[in-house]
Parts: sequence; C-alpha cells; structure tokens
Amino acid sequence: MRKYVLAALGGTVAGAVIAAQLAGPLLAQEAASKASVYQQLDLFGDVFERIRAQYVEDVTPEKLIEAAINGMLTSLDPHSSFLPKKAFDDMQVQTRGQFGGLGIEVTQEDGYVKVVTPMDDTPAAAAGIQPGDFITHVDGESVLGLTLDQAVEKMRGPIGSEIVITVVREGTAEPFDVSIIRDTIKLTVARARLEGSTAVVRLTTFNDQTYPGLEAGLKKVFEEAGGADKVNGVVLDLRNNPGGLLNQAIKVSDAFLERGEIVSTRGRKPGDGERFNATPGDLTGGKPLVVLINGGSASASEIVAGALQDHHRAILVGTKSFGKGSVQSVIPLRGDGAMRLTTSRYYTPSGRSIQALGVHPDILVQQPPRAPADDSASSTPSRARTEASLRGSLTNDSMTDDEKRMLEEEAARAEASAKLRAEDYQLAYAIDILRGSAAVNK
Repeated sequence: MRKYVLAALGGTVAGAVIAAQLAGPLLAQEAASKASVYQQLDLFGDVFERIRAQYVEDVTPEKLIEAAINGMLTSLDPHSSFLPKKAFDDMQVQTRGQFGGLGIEVTQEDGYVKVVTPMDDTPAAAAGIQPGDFITHVDGESVLGLTLDQAVEKMRGPIGSEIVITVVREGTAEPFDVSIIRDTIKLTVARARLEGSTAVVRLTTFNDQTYPGLEAGLKKVFEEAGGADKVNGVVLDLRNNPGGLLNQAIKVSDAFLERGEIVSTRGRKPGDGERFNATPGDLTGGKPLVVLINGGSASASEIVAGALQDHHRAILVGTKSFGKGSVQSVIPLRGDGAMRLTTSRYYTPSGRSIQALGVHPDILVQQPPRAPADDSASSTPSRARTEASLRGSLTNDSMTDDEKRMLEEEAARAEASAKLRAEDYQLAYAIDILRGSAAVNK
C-alpha cells in the first residue's frame, strides 16, 4: 500500500513540475501580448494628440473619438457600426414602424451605398429605385469614403425637401440622377388580401408590428372568404423584405410550424449559441404554403424562408435571396449612444449557413420586365378560332342556369389570372401552384 501512495505522490510532484514548466512560457506570452496592446494604445494616443495639435482645422475630441470607434467597427464587416445618440434614437423609432426618409434599406459595397430593397409605398419605391442599385452621389457629392451611417445621414432631411441621388444600375450604360421628395415613412408591415381562393400576405419588414399584422391579416382574409375552409392555401410574400428583428422572424416562422427547430445562432464561443424551437399551433391550420423570395429578401426574411424550406412546410418560389446570415446585437454605450456589433451567425434547421450564399428557391422563377404601357401589340389580343366562332355552328342549349353561372365564374377567374400574370408573374405562379394542389387534392 505504501508503494502505491508514494507512486501517487511522485506523480503529483512530477505533474506540478511539468505544469510549472508549461506555465512559464504561457505567462510570458500573455505578458508580451498585453505589452503589445498597450504599445498600440500609446500609438493611438500619440496620433490623437498630434491631430488635435497640428490638424489644419480645429477638431473636437468627441468627433475624433466617435470616428475612431466607428472606424474600428466598420473595419470588421458591413453591418457593425457605431450609433451616436441621434442614430440610436432613429433606429429605435424605425423598429416601431414610423420614421422620416426615403424608404430604402441599404448596405455598403466597394465604398458605395448599395440598395438592398426599396420599401413598399415609399418615395424611393415610387421613384423606381430597385434592389441592387448603387448610390454614388447625394446632391452631387460623392459618398465614396463615407461610412454607411454618414451616407445615410446625408440622405436624411426635412420632410418635403428634395434630394437628388446618382444611381448606377446593372444593364444601364450610364449613371443617372433620381429626384426624390423626402417623406414620413409609415410602414404597413403586413398586407393581406384574397386572390381568388388564395390568401396572399405581404410582409415588408420585421419590426414590432410584424407578427401581430400577420395574425390579424390572416384572420381578416379567412373571414372575407367565408371561412378558412374556403381558402385553398397561403402565399407569404417576402420579396424585397430587408429583415429586421430576430424575435419577429422566429414568431412568423412559428406561425406556420407545429414543432422542430426554427433557427440556431452560434457565436465565437461554444457557449454563446442559442436554439429556437417552434411551439404547437399553425395559424393556417396546415394549409399549403408558398413563400416568395428574391434578391431583396435578407436577414430575418431568410430565417423564415430557410426554416419553412427545411421543414418542407412551404414551396419557395422566386430567385436567390440576399445572403445575410449574421446577427447583430445593439449594445448601449455610455453617453446615450450604442454600437451595432456582429455577434453570431445564424443557421437554418438543417445546419446550413446562408451567409453570402443566400436561400435558393425550390422553383426558380424570374420576374420578367414589365412591357411598356403603350404597347399596342399587348393591348390588342388576337381572337382565338373556336367552334363557336364558325358560321352556322350548333348552339349548346343543354346547359342549366347553374352550369352557365359556373362557366362565367370560371371565365372571370381565368381573366383575373391572366391580368395578375401580366402584373406580377411570380405571384401568379405561386397562386397557380396552390390552385393545382387544391385540384389534385379534390
């Protein structure tokens, strides 16, 4: 027994010696790293004082500090930034659904402002701004070299005032100017309507009003249809939806799912991750669902689309989404400002990250360009040659009044479908899928 005890003691002493030998270099390395950080901070202090003393114009310390902090954050990725008090207040107002401006969601690429999407029923949408447009100048001044927040600040202004932005668009040879009148942006985040027997719900962004708007919209269209059993399916339109609040994306996904994971987030440390799961209950009662996405569908929109796709709850129709798979935390700072910091990536239920890749639709459907309004060829449809058009053809006198009424209703539906297809081909395609599904099920 004594030998075992001694052997154990010997092992303990040897372990202590090895630990001490290993700890020495590690402590030295940590000390060197700290010394390097302090040297860099001393360098920052030297530059700061040199600017204050020798720059050609007087610069306030506050402005220099804010610029340094913002530069540090924006160097990380396009979505991290410093929010001074006014910008922080504006962001909080936007999440409540009403603010002043042009009505565009933007990011930064190659130093220029890139339009993620124009918001519905806003001055930017009315002026014809499109997803993917680059804004190079604001009122004749270049935005190159400005941070995203600085460029956005230049586009803000009094309601009713005019702004001229210079736009570069793929497929257009030369940059062109667009004049826009600033206005109060009131976001109606959820619009619901009936198209025949299909419920169409359009979500324009994800803020505090999104899930309540979705719930109220579905309830309204089901009542208009005369009951949920009269609706053959739901189209959830997320096109040009730039995203927003993560918790709202989770609630919207949960609205159509009974169980399973919705999304997970993973930070730098293993313990930073979170998983969010669906709870029982489907607002549609399990009705067929089609989700519309395009290149303007980003962030929270992609969370919803990815979750519904992975659970085979919906068919995704349209084009590849934007590809923003990161989560930003807004962290309040001293002085009433805040910083927006990318703290994690999110993953769909199957474990895929869509960062820079986007969500791919199940059925790729391009939105064709609209034909000119004065296109005489499209406005004068050719008459089809049918049996009824032949001279002397027999009439059909065997139809009852109910059959005639059904035939007229079917013709009216076909005419409405043709009109919708000319106005919004992707939406018409989605409705056709649900109509075909309903016919097969019958």
